[in-house]
Amino acid sequence: MNSEKVEIFDTTLRDGEQVPGCKLNTEQKLIIAEKLDELGIDIIEAGFPVSSPGDFHSVSEISKLIKNAKVCGLTRANKKDIEIAAEALQFARRPRIHTGIGTSDSHIKYKFNSTREDIIERAVDAVKYARSFVEDVEFYAEDAGRTDNDFLARICEEVIKAGATVLNIPDTTGYCLPEEYGDKIKYLKENVTGIEKAILSCHCHNDLGLATANSIAGVINGARQIECTINGLGERAGNTALEEVVMILKQHRDLNLYTDVNSKMLNKMSALVSDLMGMPVQPNKAIVGANAFAHSSGIHQDGVIKNRETYEIIDPAEVGVNESSIILTARSGRSALAYRFKHIGFDVTKNELDFLYQEFLKIADIKKEVNNDDLSLMIEKATRKIG
Repeated sequence: MNSEKVEIFDTTLRDGEQVPGCKLNTEQKLIIAEKLDELGIDIIEAGFPVSSPGDFHSVSEISKLIKNAKVCGLTRANKKDIEIAAEALQFARRPRIHTGIGTSDSHIKYKFNSTREDIIERAVDAVKYARSFVEDVEFYAEDAGRTDNDFLARICEEVIKAGATVLNIPDTTGYCLPEEYGDKIKYLKENVTGIEKAILSCHCHNDLGLATANSIAGVINGARQIECTINGLGERAGNTALEEVVMILKQHRDLNLYTDVNSKMLNKMSALVSDLMGMPVQPNKAIVGANAFAHSSGIHQDGVIKNRETYEIIDPAEVGVNESSIILTARSGRSALAYRFKHIGFDVTKNELDFLYQEFLKIADIKKEVNNDDLSLMIEKATRKIG
């Protein structure tokens, strides 16, 4: 079976920047955007042009800078938003307007005080108007995760007729279970006339910790675009983490899906975004966390030293990490201690190791982590004692 490409739509500069305290200036956005283009991202959502003069300027400048990726601007389903987005994107080599409206009964009743028929009409008008400016129009059905599938299929069918090239099916509140979200994508694939004319896209939030699982369920069931952010940044609990979906598709070759992302840049990309946004990455974060390739348990350390694949399913080099880390704690064993001694230039015999290990345990019971300076002092003390 031939592998199929899943396009990666990065919204770090739009949804990711909506995190309190993560506001970026234009210069910072340009730095990130250029690196995203180098990373191999297919679509960069540069911002929400109508939201502020600063955002308009950033989208415009990013449009001038980007050489390979499509540049996307977000809008609501109204003419002013679309006109301003089109103006901001005028310099883009491959512009995309991302427009849409809420489709769940909750949004229709409480947010818009409207009806399903009116929502369809507004959606169609927005897509048609966006198509008068650009050829590539993405439609988002906000709160699709809680939208009735029959109605969702109806509105998708109508916006395809109006010219939508991508259908964004957001789990806006992060409510869906993976099977439920996957079934929703499958339903649309099987019940929307003209679905072959558009790409289905996953945009999942992480309120219940399921954003990555839902996105993968979506592509397994026929979606061919994932909307995500570096480090999983985004509203509330965040969005699908780009580094996670990229590596899942890379490791699970049986899915016959791939991306064009250069995974060896992921670690540096994560650090860059973390630094510019002032948002530390949690140490146990998958793929890019400080502990993602760190081992402190003696059993795990012994296995990894003998063969890395015993406890690591990803070669650290694949994501830009030099090597696995053997962290010395009170849970570490002799093999880990010997490994670290050798790493700093000391080959110890078995008898020496037996003695040093007892000294090591005394230090390890006091300190959270035993470092290389501690090891050097242990060797000095042992040499004096033996001498």
